[in-house]
Amino acid sequence: QVRLVESGGELVQAGGSLRLSCAVSGRTFDHHSMAWFRQAPGNAREFVATINWSGDTYYANSAKGRFTISREHATVYLQMNSLKPEDPAVYYCAVSIPATMPAVASGYEYWGQGTQVTVSS
Repeated sequence: QVRLVESGGELVQAGGSLRLSCAVSGRTFDHHSMAWFRQAPGNAREFVATINWSGDTYYANSAKGRFTISREHATVYLQMNSLKPEDPAVYYCAVSIPATMPAVASGYEYWGQGTQVTVSS
């Protein structure tokens, strides 16, 4: 059974940093991309960043220059710096369908339960 477990979300002051982690278990995903999405109350789930099996990355405009996605073995990370009041959300990690690098939620077949990020101004 595939499991994705996110951690690292917490309350942080605006301008601060957080590092989110997502541990994947149950099978290997050598030719899949892994991504982070986020969803704030009342909003649709929003793409944040993705990284493919070769280490290529792609970011939403809102994340460029502030967030860094990385992966090591079965764990994907999201380093978030210079957090802003508009960043609070539940952050989800996801694994894509094979051999793709999508920036939309429909391109991902496995999802975690999410971790809450809160930013105080």
